[in-house]
Amino acid sequence: MSISFHDYPKEPVVISNLSIEFMKQSRFIPLHMDEDTLKIAMADPQDFYTIDALKLACDLKIGVCRGIQDDILEAIERLYGAGAQSIDTIIEEAGKDISEMVTGEEDVDLLRGLASEAPIIRLVNRLISNAVELMASDIHFEPFEDEFKVRYRIDGVLNAVESPPKRFESAIISRVKIMAKLDIAERRLPQDGRVKLKISDREIDFRVSTIPTLFGESLVMRILDRETLILDLEKLGFPKDILSQYIELVSQPHGMILVTGPTGSGKTSTLYTTLAKVNSPENKIITLEEPVEYQLKGVNQIQVNPKIGLSFASGLRSIVRQDPDIILVGEIRDKETAEIAIQSALTGHLLFSTLHTNDAAGAITRLLDMDVENFLLSSTLLGILAQRLVRVICPNCKASVNPEKKLLRSMGLSPDETAKLEFYAGKGCEECRYTGFKGRTAIFEYLAVDDDIRKEITESANAERIKHVALKKGMITLRQDGWRKVKQGMTTIPEVLRVTLER
Repeated sequence: MSISFHDYPKEPVVISNLSIEFMKQSRFIPLHMDEDTLKIAMADPQDFYTIDALKLACDLKIGVCRGIQDDILEAIERLYGAGAQSIDTIIEEAGKDISEMVTGEEDVDLLRGLASEAPIIRLVNRLISNAVELMASDIHFEPFEDEFKVRYRIDGVLNAVESPPKRFESAIISRVKIMAKLDIAERRLPQDGRVKLKISDREIDFRVSTIPTLFGESLVMRILDRETLILDLEKLGFPKDILSQYIELVSQPHGMILVTGPTGSGKTSTLYTTLAKVNSPENKIITLEEPVEYQLKGVNQIQVNPKIGLSFASGLRSIVRQDPDIILVGEIRDKETAEIAIQSALTGHLLFSTLHTNDAAGAITRLLDMDVENFLLSSTLLGILAQRLVRVICPNCKASVNPEKKLLRSMGLSPDETAKLEFYAGKGCEECRYTGFKGRTAIFEYLAVDDDIRKEITESANAERIKHVALKKGMITLRQDGWRKVKQGMTTIPEVLRVTLER
């Protein structure tokens, strides 16, 4: 008798003295157990050695069905693997095997041994797979005096999760460091590494960073899931008016385009999506990044490595000699990189880069503060896009609300302006983990560099002056675009206020 994959149980049949390793090696899985019989599915029903061993171990009659090997292994992993266990269960299991109190001066061999214990491996795997399932962008492992915290950054906000006991701290940190091929003996200096894992049939990259703190090593894993990268400008949150201007901007043959915003504001996603838009057989695209977060098909990507002298400035000099049409420089951090970037834009290349500034106008003054020549900047800069990410109201628990008057005042709105508008917020449900939000979208501020703005740049005007001129010509600010998304019922006023800064 054979069974199909749908006939496997939904819940594990628990037999105390039956190990997962034995099931995997012998290619069988329990299906049902009653008073005197254990029914199993086996890849090889003629494996009488395993059947006899089961009779002895369980003191039961054994009923055998034929199953497909891959189905059996998948069912074992689903029902008995790390994915089937809660964090609590794994911690309880680990507590039985790992009794050593871990202090600041552990022996490296002991650490390696603890990190190789099956419960620790399962615990780390479960923490990582949970984060991926929840679509977190980062996992934070944080040591404190009397506790060890694990937090996930979901939709830009840190969320505390079930944390392992403090005594597991060094074993867990060492396990992740071993996965990322870092030196587990070195706990005094920061380290960086990468690891690629297969989770739910997806290959996902993780960037690992450690730093020594007062109570141990703090470790952060950045989750780089290519499947979450949206390579479609329209899906990023661009309003139609800004999108049409931006598409026209990136179609220019040469010049410099800047995307600005703080860390975690979606600049990389916007630039990668832009490169996907302009990528064609006629264009050679080279990027210089620190680090390369996602691999883009048909794009030559270079990772900056200051340890060997490959900086943004030196890398950019070499890139220009490779005859590119389009260049992406991850970030302009200093005068040297800024000057080479501007020279590249002047000599017939379309160059994209980022800056950490609060708004679009601030990018111009930041470059002028780097002692970039104003006349060179005015003749190369095409446009600046500032952006932030706001959380989107959960569609499952979205409900109409009346915002507080002080919130409306903070947005510069009067009760009369909002009397006929309907506002929404998420009540909180299981689907959004009771946060009221699910997913994020971007809000934008686009500053087109036209003749009037060029005149202000040539006169080395300050950010306030440049912004004033741009607003007179119809520029929509970050907060105004956020307000448009509030009116569309996509997000909330507190969320827009949280991510925007108005001077």
